[in-house]
Amino acid sequence: QVQLVESGGGLVQPGGSLRLSCAASGFTFSRAAISWYRQAPGQERDFVASSFNAGRSTNYADSLKGRFTISRDNVLNTVYLQMNSLKFDGTAVYYCNAQTEHDYDYWGQGTQVIVYS
Repeated sequence: QVQLVESGGGLVQPGGSLRLSCAASGFTFSRAAISWYRQAPGQERDFVASSFNAGRSTNYADSLKGRFTISRDNVLNTVYLQMNSLKFDGTAVYYCNAQTEHDYDYWGQGTQVIVYS
C-alpha cells in the first residue's frame, strides 16, 4: 500500500523558513519522481518543485527558484522541501506527489503552511 505522509507545516512570519518532509512507502522510492505542489485557498493546485533521477535532477517553479530547495534521502525514503524567505503567498496546503516507475500517481494528504504577520 502506497503512503505519502507530509509533515512540517505550521505558522511562520514573512521572511521565515520552514522545512517540510514527505515520508514515502509502498513503492521503489529511488526510482520515483517526487514533487511538491501547493494549493492556496480558492486556487488551483500549483507545481512547486520536483526531484527525479534518484535526486540527481531537480526542477522548480520559476517564481520559487532560489528560495525553495527540494532534496531527498533514498535510504529514509523521504523527500524534503526547504522553504526560505517565505512570503504571504506561501500560505497554502502543500502536497507531496509521487510518480512511480510504472507511471502510477499518488498524493499525500497535505500539510498546511500559514504565513502571517
